[in-house]
Amino acid sequence: MRSAGYEVALFPGDGTGPEVLREGRKVLDALGEGDRAPWHLTEYAGGGRYYLETGREVEPEALAAAHAADAILLGAVGWPGATLPNGDLAGGALVLGLRQSLDLYANVRPCRLYEGVTHRISNAYQNVWAPKNVDMVIIRENTEDLYAPLRGRLKRADETELTVDTRVITRKGAERVIRYAFELAERRPKGAPADGVKRVTCVDKSNVMEGCRFFRETFDRIGQAEFPGIERDYAYVDAFTQWIIRQPEQYDVVVATNMMGDIITDLASVLQGGMGFAAGGNIGSNHAMFEPVHGSAPKHAGQNVVNPFATFGAVEMLLRWLGERHGDAKMVGQADRLERAIASVLKAGTARTYDQGGKVPTSEAGDRVAEAVRGIAA
Repeated sequence: MRSAGYEVALFPGDGTGPEVLREGRKVLDALGEGDRAPWHLTEYAGGGRYYLETGREVEPEALAAAHAADAILLGAVGWPGATLPNGDLAGGALVLGLRQSLDLYANVRPCRLYEGVTHRISNAYQNVWAPKNVDMVIIRENTEDLYAPLRGRLKRADETELTVDTRVITRKGAERVIRYAFELAERRPKGAPADGVKRVTCVDKSNVMEGCRFFRETFDRIGQAEFPGIERDYAYVDAFTQWIIRQPEQYDVVVATNMMGDIITDLASVLQGGMGFAAGGNIGSNHAMFEPVHGSAPKHAGQNVVNPFATFGAVEMLLRWLGERHGDAKMVGQADRLERAIASVLKAGTARTYDQGGKVPTSEAGDRVAEAVRGIAA
């Protein structure tokens, strides 16, 4: 750790983003009480609503600060009517833009069901969805595939005749995200819940798509040569969407291309109680950005009702990444402390927001987690 501590850039963004990020700061403040906060937080404006007000998605100074920061914490981006002249989402510079400019190639989505969290599924499946059976991480390639900026329209007489979205799978992109997935499987202590086996599942559509065939070939080559002790598993994406619901206990680490990973991670969030619990990390070799992935939810903005636990999870991921990257045991300890606080509050059922069938306000959920943090020794 540098003597001056860690610089963390905060981008609250749009809609409910500022509300959940406020609770994230509250928890960070609780963790840092007693001179235990080796981080400095600086907040910057940006997003779709900011674009409508200023004509700019984000200021150049804020982007420069993001590039210089040790880590970034993002709220959410997206506001009704806020689109760029080319039709893209205004505020995307804070999401897709930073993923590309900082080369955040691995999108990391933990999927864990905490004890005390409810989910929308019939009682017949309660045993399948017991907390002990849901503990996986999905790794999604984050810089190419259908999200590469290779697209366009052919217009004649102002009428769209043709649209093109080009899918790009590169050797570099496939190799590094697949290697990240195997390395994570090596570090995870328990393996898959069903059998304790350290396993990486490759999700693709290699029976149809050439890019997926290449992705799977790369998966086999790297797995066999570099990680012989990790079991290799395979699933076509359409079949995976049923298997992950029927038998989540079989999965440890999952790796997928960008677009397919985007879809299956949102599906997986149902296993952990919904998008209100879904945290994500965008991780590269030198930079990382963390966020709750539920979006800005403009219809709930300003009502103090949304679930902030995805933000708490994003904060925990941020602290752990900084600690592991810099060999800082104290930061890893802070991440462990926050994880224990989250688990204790959820198990007690005292912070259930509307999506969990409760009536606890966003701010009160933050108070409960901050209080739990204070009760856990550093």
